[in-house]
Amino acid sequence: MPFPPSQAASAAPSTPAHRAEPVPPAHPVLASQDPELAALIGAEEALQADTLRMIPSENYVSAAVLEATGTVLTNKYSEGYPGRRYYEGQQNIDPIERLAVDRAKAVFGVDHANVQPYSGSPANLAVYLAFAEPGDTVMGMALPMGGHLTHGWGVSATGKWFRGVQYGVRRDTGRIDFDQVRELALAERPKLIFCGGTALPRTIDFAAFAEIARECGAVLVADIAHIAGLIAGGAHPSPVPHADVISTTTHKTLRGPRGAMLMSKQEHAKAIDKAVFPGLQGGPHNHTTAAIAVALHEASRPDFREYAHAVVGNAQALAAELGERGFELVSGGTDNHLILIDLTPKDVPGKVAAKALDRAGIVVNYNTVPYDPRKPFDPSGIRIGTPSLTSRGLSAAHMPVVAEWIDRAVAAARTEDEAALTKIRAEVADLMRAFPAPGLGAATS
Repeated sequence: MPFPPSQAASAAPSTPAHRAEPVPPAHPVLASQDPELAALIGAEEALQADTLRMIPSENYVSAAVLEATGTVLTNKYSEGYPGRRYYEGQQNIDPIERLAVDRAKAVFGVDHANVQPYSGSPANLAVYLAFAEPGDTVMGMALPMGGHLTHGWGVSATGKWFRGVQYGVRRDTGRIDFDQVRELALAERPKLIFCGGTALPRTIDFAAFAEIARECGAVLVADIAHIAGLIAGGAHPSPVPHADVISTTTHKTLRGPRGAMLMSKQEHAKAIDKAVFPGLQGGPHNHTTAAIAVALHEASRPDFREYAHAVVGNAQALAAELGERGFELVSGGTDNHLILIDLTPKDVPGKVAAKALDRAGIVVNYNTVPYDPRKPFDPSGIRIGTPSLTSRGLSAAHMPVVAEWIDRAVAAARTEDEAALTKIRAEVADLMRAFPAPGLGAATS
């Protein structure tokens, strides 16, 4: 199997938990035709191989997903849906899309699935098109509190075309304030309520959101882009019994290609499909659809469940280690794959820390924290996650050394100690060699 989580969960730091897949050939045709681009791709392969990738929205896909993404399916145009296309020659395309849809329905236990959205933001926009009119009130988590741009935030089209109202988290706990959510929903009567976000380290209470949505007559949309893989693997409660519509990307914790899906109750199937096509887009990207089908097939296997639980276990172990080293964790820890850290007590801005960590071979992103006094492009925090390192086979036994590296790098950022960062990078690369990155070619050999 491309991702052996059972080994990842039990490996000691000195024992490789992942054996490299057969190394696919390099890119000989590309190197011949466009050596400049081939060199950049090779450099990215090497970077992904020897760094500790900790951006929560990133992961490694299997060689099978990569292979499906790069097939001749990219040559085919297929506007419409299986059995109802506007182009001929769909003898193979229709079964591929049906396969992806059937697998999505099986993995998530939903009535209906649409696998055609190009990415998460267009998928969310399709939800607006299906259920709201321009100017309608919509509700979502405020971006600085951990929400997403497409949940009605002002700089997004969703905040410009619709009247967005936002809820947040409590100052004292860093958790969603459901009293505020209910009060706001009853006062504003939104057409849509979005739950989910990009920097939420705690379990989403879909049932509580559903109760509020019913009370105010709103359509509840669960945006599970970050946690889809955890839900598929049983490591996070599912929104299926509670949400009218579920939106998700297919990468991140789900370990698929850069695509998206919309899932819903059967009563909303027609509205969702019509909003995606012809409402927002033309032909689907068939190569992506095929890769989604592969990823969903992988997500249906028992070892994916082990992987999902290992992601959470690693995040919780890392959070505990960071807490012992004096890091201020938003909400005090994590229930999922990500940790949001306020670096104010460390006297290092988030952007400075993120760039220093990058030089140390630890790839994270700087991020606002709730009630952040700093500007979004120069915030107080960083956001880190464990999907990628879990896919490589690292376990909870490795989290003390990861926490130590982060601690040392943040300290080095404060003192501008480049030598310390260089030393950490060498240590990171040494551990990464013991845990080859899934799906990579020459860079893992």
